[in-house]
Amino acid sequence: MSIPRSEYPNPQFERKNWLNLNGEWDFEFDFGNSLGQADILTRESWSKKITVPFCPESDLSGINYKDFIPAVWYRRSFEIKPEQLDGRIFICFGAVDYIATVYINGKEAGTHKGGYTPFRFDITELAAAGENTVIVNAVDNIHSPLQPNGKQSRLLYSHGCDYTRTTGIWQTVYLEFTPKNYIRNFRITPDAENSSVTISAELCGKGEFSAEAYYEGKEVGKLEKKADSVISGEIKLSEKHLWEPGKGILYDLCLKFGGDDVKSYFGLRDISIDGYKFNINGRSVFQRLVLDQGFYPDGIYTAPDDVALENDIRLSMAAGFNGARLHQKVFEPRFLYHCDRLGYLVWGEYASWGLDYSNPGASDAFLAEWINEIERDYNHPSIIGWCPFNETWNYEGREQRDELLETVYNITKALDKTRPCIDTSGNYHVVTDIWDTHDYEQDVEIFRKRYDDFMNGAELYDPVNERCDAEYSGGIFFISEYGGIRWSVDNKLENAWGYGNGPKTEEEFFARYKGLTDTLLDNKKMFGFCYTQLTDVEQEQNGVYTYSRQEKFDIKKFYDINSRKAAIED
Repeated sequence: MSIPRSEYPNPQFERKNWLNLNGEWDFEFDFGNSLGQADILTRESWSKKITVPFCPESDLSGINYKDFIPAVWYRRSFEIKPEQLDGRIFICFGAVDYIATVYINGKEAGTHKGGYTPFRFDITELAAAGENTVIVNAVDNIHSPLQPNGKQSRLLYSHGCDYTRTTGIWQTVYLEFTPKNYIRNFRITPDAENSSVTISAELCGKGEFSAEAYYEGKEVGKLEKKADSVISGEIKLSEKHLWEPGKGILYDLCLKFGGDDVKSYFGLRDISIDGYKFNINGRSVFQRLVLDQGFYPDGIYTAPDDVALENDIRLSMAAGFNGARLHQKVFEPRFLYHCDRLGYLVWGEYASWGLDYSNPGASDAFLAEWINEIERDYNHPSIIGWCPFNETWNYEGREQRDELLETVYNITKALDKTRPCIDTSGNYHVVTDIWDTHDYEQDVEIFRKRYDDFMNGAELYDPVNERCDAEYSGGIFFISEYGGIRWSVDNKLENAWGYGNGPKTEEEFFARYKGLTDTLLDNKKMFGFCYTQLTDVEQEQNGVYTYSRQEKFDIKKFYDINSRKAAIED
């Protein structure tokens, strides 16, 4: 039986010595969250099997249970060779929703809180030569006001723009084997202007560290230093090849320390803001973005295979988009790898919905994972900005804590000075590098007048028509959600959810799409747009493609409208 999602999960931090643990695991529901350790850790017979890394709500998991699941348990065995015990052994999880506790051979290895970012535990002292057993407990309380859940429905069924839930393991589980001295983490900071890249690394131990940069197999720069715990240095590149939109030109990077070999890569590109312009490598680039929810009919949060990840990007580009808002979900590293390769622009976002922004405890619930996301994804050239929150609506009548948004913004800027940060997308800004709004007006004439007036000096319209804790005072701006035109192929139109009244004919659809999009392309005060959305998701029927990734219309019609030159482009 082949291993599902067998590819290495993180091409930016790739080791040769690893073991994929995806595939068939023993599985148990724990609806009362009451199965004790003494019972489950010694249980010989388990009632179900599940295919990891697919969540139990999905078809691909083999479980396909759509009701609420408060807790689950997993078990499988794996083999360790005697020589592998000479170094360090880590068990690694791409993501588990929401609180995961891991046991190795009956002993607790550690606990992780958060449903979207990776974690690992050093299990060297718990492992033994021969057969070993791993058991994972995942607790998922989606109704907790301090558990972010993105677009996962808090009602029994999907509704509106909320969809089927994800519980437990939903990204690859694997073992990594390292020497005793190894590379913990590293950052790659490009300097396109000066044809150089800075490497900073956290190390376990001391010794000789090297970083070698290659372009198409040819060495173009090298860093060598003696290191103890940390290292930082610059590589001057002998050849300059810029990473640009639509041209994902990448350098290979080989890192070595203490017998640890890590393969990586980087793109040479700079980001800057100049008035109303968003510049990449000094050139104004109009961002033709599409909202991407990252849901799949058979895997829900998890793509069925690596090809599906790349295909979503190619579908978007075929429709004339050059990037995406990765919406209310932390997308897996393999997706970002394909963005890097294809020169696809993306905003790194988080699954902030479900969190009570008015609760003082929200900072603790949010910050740990957000910091981990920035650390995980800092090196990706395709990420051209951060957006930690989306539409921070009042929570049960209580207003957001502005201190939360300000704190998260400040921490984001402290961790990454190379990218802009939008504190919260859509109307509730406190402190932000870029101002944006969401506007789902369907009447083209009203939409056009609204933003033509803004271009000509009128006050910016607030489409949500609620409080905003800061006032737009000029500078870089875009419409980060618009359109969402309802058009159903798989279901009857009247049963589908979308924005406004759905067009009656294809001609009416494209007249609306073109009118809305032309308004934004023609505006000299806008650096981009983001159309809602790439695909239908369950009952939300406003995608460019269906949920099964089929064309609704001739996709070239979208391409021709989206790809014409914008007023603000160089």
